[in-house]
Amino acid sequence: MTIKVGDTIPSMKLMQGTADGPKEIATDDIFKGKKVVLFAVPGAFTPTCSAKHLPGFVQNLDALKAKGVDSLVCLAVNDAFVMGAWGRDQGVGDGIIMLADGSAAFTKALGLELDLIPRGMGVRSQRFALVAQDGKVTHLAVEAPGGFEVSRAEAILAAL
Repeated sequence: MTIKVGDTIPSMKLMQGTADGPKEIATDDIFKGKKVVLFAVPGAFTPTCSAKHLPGFVQNLDALKAKGVDSLVCLAVNDAFVMGAWGRDQGVGDGIIMLADGSAAFTKALGLELDLIPRGMGVRSQRFALVAQDGKVTHLAVEAPGGFEVSRAEAILAAL
């Protein structure tokens, strides 16, 4: 079942890609007592994700923070080394938490997995963005297949 507005973010451990390498992080530590924007991409270093999705959040970081967002999180079904390298490549610095969901367990718990096995990419995440306040989803925007409208930074900024 897909997560929806009013639901609580699942309590799980994931890996964060950092400059010092992989670091385990609990979703409770990310979301508890904070306003968080989490956006998910089908894959690091992929065309739309690298040219538009992540850069849009990097460019709008200050505007999102000005709207009361405490943390921005980028999620992909990749490993923490890839997410760390992608963050460095995109110049995210400390502004965005680069979260790795290597086995897609968190993505599946959200009900937002995307089966790309026939295309040789395995199970990935659908492209989406959500806003959570103290771990409760207050806004959810899931893209139609191939779409890039409702989950982009400007759309989330307008929804805040």
